[in-house]
Amino acid sequence: MNNLNEIVKNAIEQYQPTDIQKKKINFTKKDICQAIDHTLLKPDATEPKIIALCEQAINYNFTSVCVNPVWVSTCKTLLKNSSVDVCTVVGFPLGANLTKIKVAETLQALNDGADEIDMVLNVGQLRSGNYDAVYNDIRNVVTTASLAVVKIIIEACLLSKEEKITACSLALHAGAGYVKTSTGFSLHGAVAGDVALMRRVVGEKMGVKASGGIRDLETTKKMLIAGADRIGTSSGLDIIEQFIKEESQ
Repeated sequence: MNNLNEIVKNAIEQYQPTDIQKKKINFTKKDICQAIDHTLLKPDATEPKIIALCEQAINYNFTSVCVNPVWVSTCKTLLKNSSVDVCTVVGFPLGANLTKIKVAETLQALNDGADEIDMVLNVGQLRSGNYDAVYNDIRNVVTTASLAVVKIIIEACLLSKEEKITACSLALHAGAGYVKTSTGFSLHGAVAGDVALMRRVVGEKMGVKASGGIRDLETTKKMLIAGADRIGTSSGLDIIEQFIKEESQ
């Protein structure tokens, strides 16, 4: 894409911080459930745990399950009569794969039944200022994914403020559907301030997913208030149980 340097420069210059809302928002159980990508990305995840993950997602009407590529076809079969989508990861967790490998991973995931792709951005290329490489990496996966939702994991904990703005701007112009804070496998996970920054950069043109270290209802609410549409968490059941307990008091 032409003028990427100019696009990035403008995005950084035009960025204005947004105060995170302090007011209380009355979330419903449905709001919380529909925000959750019920996640199991641990390398030692077993088939019984994947089956349980899918059963839980159906019971609570979570938006999706997010699993490693090896489990996509299993989840698709288990979820075929439900409204729960199957999300998987590409270039995970480092983002340093060649673009052609990310494209191949995406094609395989789609063939196996994935509805959504969470792709890790090439952090090293971004921090090197190689914006064409970052843009083309994202664009190739977005084009390959076609109608499937693509979320770009920017691994915010490794980036400066300017680099976070740059990552979001490139993802936006490359046609991705969401930007996502974290893999959950780096220095730390989601931070409400990063979610607010990401929402400020992409506006309403993209979704924002907060992921990594979100284990309770209070943190979930903070992320949603900051601007997240989706919450990637392996603690969905605990979060909903906390919500039910809070509502009963």
